Amino acid sequence: MDFLPKGRLDAFADGVFAIVITLLVLDLSIPAVNENLVTALVRQWPVFLAYIISFAFVGSVWISHSSITALIKQETPFSYRLTLFMLFFVSLIPFTTKLMSFYLSNPPPFPVFGGLDPVAWLLAVNAIARSNFTIPITIYGLGLLAVSVAINTIMKTAIRTPGMLLDETAGEELAALQHKQQYGDYIILGTLICGFIFPTIAVVGYILVSVLFFITPTISISQVKWRKNS
Repeated sequence: MDFLPKGRLDAFADGVFAIVITLLVLDLSIPAVNENLVTALVRQWPVFLAYIISFAFVGSVWISHSSITALIKQETPFSYRLTLFMLFFVSLIPFTTKLMSFYLSNPPPFPVFGGLDPVAWLLAVNAIARSNFTIPITIYGLGLLAVSVAINTIMKTAIRTPGMLLDETAGEELAALQHKQQYGDYIILGTLICGFIFPTIAVVGYILVSVLFFITPTISISQVKWRKNS
């Protein structure tokens, strides 16, 4: 089997992650107001929320990818292409983030809670939210799912390809990481399904995914080392 050096791929991936995170922050604009700046900033909470979710997700994917490459000694042409496939969807996150934050920042007029009973009012609000937020939130979630599936595929490929990993211990650590991180796929998929019914609640699922991805590499590798030492 032909193997390729991993240094250039690692450097390229790190550069893409850095550019994506830089592009995310460019969507945070200064409000055009002369007074009540705090109020104007608070009104932009959907933009800040989308930025935090995407920053945490991109950062966690970078941590996961760094954890993977630390256990790999060489790459294959197929793993090169898998990484490029993953970076393709990572590079789309600034666009999908801006798309979701735009629609969350410009909500349609909701019925005033008054004459309607609580259940009817909630159903009306959710119906309006579904008609306006479902598509941008779904597109955002599909992008996250594509990245998650790609990173899991990279791990599975490294585990199953002889000669890629540093040693047997690296295989065990990577298997533990992959086993934990695949739960992210299930959460994103569940969030996408939930988004068709309750689109605004789906954003909470994306927050959970970002947190899960952020802590998974450290927890998984630490557990493997703890079992070996016990």
